[in-house]
Amino acid sequence: MMKLLVYTSTIFLMFGVFAQQHNATNKRQNKQDYAVAYFASGCFWCVEAVFESVEGVKEAVSGYSGGKASDANYQDVSAGRTNHAETVAIYYDPKVVDYQKLLVVFFDSHDPTTLNQQGPDRGRHYRSAIFYQTDEERQLAENYVKTLLKKGQFSKITTEITAFTGFYEAEEYHQNFKLRNPNHPYIKRVSDPRLQQFKRKHPDLLRK
Repeated sequence: MMKLLVYTSTIFLMFGVFAQQHNATNKRQNKQDYAVAYFASGCFWCVEAVFESVEGVKEAVSGYSGGKASDANYQDVSAGRTNHAETVAIYYDPKVVDYQKLLVVFFDSHDPTTLNQQGPDRGRHYRSAIFYQTDEERQLAENYVKTLLKKGQFSKITTEITAFTGFYEAEEYHQNFKLRNPNHPYIKRVSDPRLQQFKRKHPDLLRK
């Protein structure tokens, strides 16, 4: 009887693992149907939550970009050993939300005037950055910065606009962190207020 229980449990466990792998594969395949943009504006827990509230965004994936090291992980990035920034890959439907609108979301959901700092988080890995993949993205970003400065919306903008060179997906426990950990002190103290402030600014951009 015990052997039967062990065998049955093993089958269920194997099925569960297979289902998770199958879902993950489907998720990666689905991403191919979307455009992707890369933004950094402080802690990726916050950035991920903001962009995933936007209509037309399929998914936001936390990771690392902008460094010269051939790999990246949370420990090395946080210690400043790789020069990567905490970055979020935004998978979006350009028929619903275009790159110009993503720039609006980006600049209206953080403070681009603070160098290497966002709220309580300090260091190069928390810098404000746009990693463009095409000349069109670069021109859109540069022109939007000029527009914001001309309007006087910001006295200065420290955001880096730099060519995309690679993206390293962050550890699994960082993904959807706010959703998985709604009562985490940082989420309640920093992420939630930042998200709510953005929602008040742009109810027109939120998921229906």
